Amino acid sequence: MSMRDRTVVIGAGIAGVSTAIWLRRAGQEVTLVDRQEPGKGASYGNAGVLAACSVAPVTAPGLVKKAPFLLMNRDSPLFLVWERLPSIVPWLVRYLSHANDKDTRRIARGLATLVSDSPKQHRELAAGTGAERWLSDSDYIFAYESRQAFESDGYTWELRRAAGFEPVQIEGPAVKDILPSFGFEGGLLAVMKNHGFVSSPGKYVGELAASLEAAGGTVAQAEVKDFQFLDGRIQAVETNAGRIECGTAVVAAGAWSKTLMQKIGLRVPLETERGYHVVFKNPTMQLSAPVMVASGKFVATPMDGGLRCAGVLEFGGLSPPPSRRPLELIRKKVLEAFPDLSWDGEEEWLGHRPAPSDSLPLIGEVGSSGLYTAFGHHHIGLTAGPKTGRAVANLIVGAKLPLDISAFSPNRFRQRV
Repeated sequence: MSMRDRTVVIGAGIAGVSTAIWLRRAGQEVTLVDRQEPGKGASYGNAGVLAACSVAPVTAPGLVKKAPFLLMNRDSPLFLVWERLPSIVPWLVRYLSHANDKDTRRIARGLATLVSDSPKQHRELAAGTGAERWLSDSDYIFAYESRQAFESDGYTWELRRAAGFEPVQIEGPAVKDILPSFGFEGGLLAVMKNHGFVSSPGKYVGELAASLEAAGGTVAQAEVKDFQFLDGRIQAVETNAGRIECGTAVVAAGAWSKTLMQKIGLRVPLETERGYHVVFKNPTMQLSAPVMVASGKFVATPMDGGLRCAGVLEFGGLSPPPSRRPLELIRKKVLEAFPDLSWDGEEEWLGHRPAPSDSLPLIGEVGSSGLYTAFGHHHIGLTAGPKTGRAVANLIVGAKLPLDISAFSPNRFRQRV
């Protein structure tokens, strides 16, 4: 088979691995390349939830007025590395311009088509591979300190209901039956059925990549430097380990995709939203399903290595080291929600969520170049990865698409640098 029949997939997170697997299952020659081992980027450290109901973007109405107060509030989950502010102002202006009702509902409708069947998409992706063992079907529990707190979140629940997701509301003594360690008397649980979680996201993606190799795909560890085109079509991907000839290529490098897109003249308004987690090892509290604690804006998920509590949002770029305050806030909010929790060890982590200014990922072909995109998933990368990969693979091989991807076209940002 000619190298012209090969697809190079750049980025070995969930979106890239999914794309490569679906391409290989369609008979395509595939090389998956990343500067790290598969599953070591944002796909490693997320909350692990297959969050089918996660259709609401961060840019809800009212954010413009709230944001300055949130940044000044030490109990807020919003953080900023202040020396980064001048460089992100142009992106921030575009980002906040979508914090209105019309755009929020439009974005939510788009995201719903991508995430609403996430557990099914993951099951089909992992079928027959060793990665299946990391998937669990479960509820997704939203824990509120009171009914008033739940009702104050009404706009977000309206968006979820419009997407077909209605929570089961639980109050009173029944809260302790489901979540006995919850620390708020008079709390309320909004329980979403038919969700799921991954009990070790990094190992899950790693085993998916191993299944790709077993099926005849190639996994290479290298850093992509540039692309080569002839008459407007991709010819090769240049890496620090050499040139890989191809007929098509896919950029699925998460927050690092912005730099790669600049090489072909596509200016994508994308910044990194840094997210953190703390794993509490050997915890005294056991959960049967992921719990989103509304008061702390973090998700607690039972993981292979312990209780992973992930959340917060920090605008801090790709380079600066981890900040201490977000990690301190997670610990504080975890103990407020679960005051009886104790543990005997910890793991801290910082990762980078790729955040386009309009909160919609980039899925599709750049012009007619043979270069495709599969990145920009904000907080829903793990949730949406398999369906994104299936869509891009189907585009490349000419199969029927699993969803309408017009809202996610990378060509909405086609401006020459």
